[in-house]
Amino acid sequence: MNRETTPGARARKAGARVRSRVLAAALLLTALAAGCGKAGTPPPKGPQPSALPSYQVQDASAITGSSTLDAARGRGHLVVGAKEDQPYLGQKNPATGVYAGFDIEIAKMLGASLGFPPDKIQFKTIASANRETALQNGQVDYYVGTYTINDNRKKLVGFAGPYFVAGQSLLVQKNNTSIHGPDDLKGKKVCSAAGSTPYQRIKSQYPQAKLIGYDTYSACVDNLITGQVDAVTTDNAILLGYAAKVPDELKVVGPLFSTEPYGIGVPKNDTVLRSALNDALEQHEQNGDWKKAFEATLGLSGEAAPTPPQINRY
Repeated sequence: MNRETTPGARARKAGARVRSRVLAAALLLTALAAGCGKAGTPPPKGPQPSALPSYQVQDASAITGSSTLDAARGRGHLVVGAKEDQPYLGQKNPATGVYAGFDIEIAKMLGASLGFPPDKIQFKTIASANRETALQNGQVDYYVGTYTINDNRKKLVGFAGPYFVAGQSLLVQKNNTSIHGPDDLKGKKVCSAAGSTPYQRIKSQYPQAKLIGYDTYSACVDNLITGQVDAVTTDNAILLGYAAKVPDELKVVGPLFSTEPYGIGVPKNDTVLRSALNDALEQHEQNGDWKKAFEATLGLSGEAAPTPPQINRY
């Protein structure tokens, strides 16, 4: 009997055909999913290094009397507190450990004015709840990370700036034509971080919206992209970061309905450092660095660079 026509050979050939069909079906399903399915959270990307401005490192030896700056000079580098999970604002690449975003650019341009090039700035992730403690204990020299200036915080730390004025806004799908602001939220599913100030504002001021809360804004954006909610709400700067990741799918709409001046947190009694940072911020706003930094980060959302806010030298 021919070896290829034995029962065993026929069974092996039949098994191979089945495996081939299964593989082909799997490849087809994968292709269909890629072509028709919606991605969840926008892909983890960030500003292109080649598009980011560079900042001239200055001789800051004339700045004296700052214990924070003296400590940084002694160790040979700055330690700057930041966020690591806010796209195009302050985000840490999990593969490289590199931080990128508008807030990171603000930190770098100020560092250059203090005499520290980018490779002499160490970024350190500090949770929002620990910002004051980190500044009080000297864990960081200054903090740049969507840090709203308010009177209660000024009792504990100092602030340079503001360098940006944010406000609560709305993120919707690009093709959405029914939501232009908070007054259009009646009957709409609106998502925010559960218990957050933006969440509470929608709950109290726009009760006819169908409010949904998740632990993170990224979960809200997941549900927006897949059409399970109609809008996501928080500070417009954060929303612009998500829109910058997928500008063909998402957009920020409507007027701001709160005021959140973002400042650079410094140790409370280090008025020399606070003054030096204000001087540096003003210089970088005037020479165009601030605008270039915005355009290379949050500006990728399609939003034009706003006029920088007036610095509050208290």
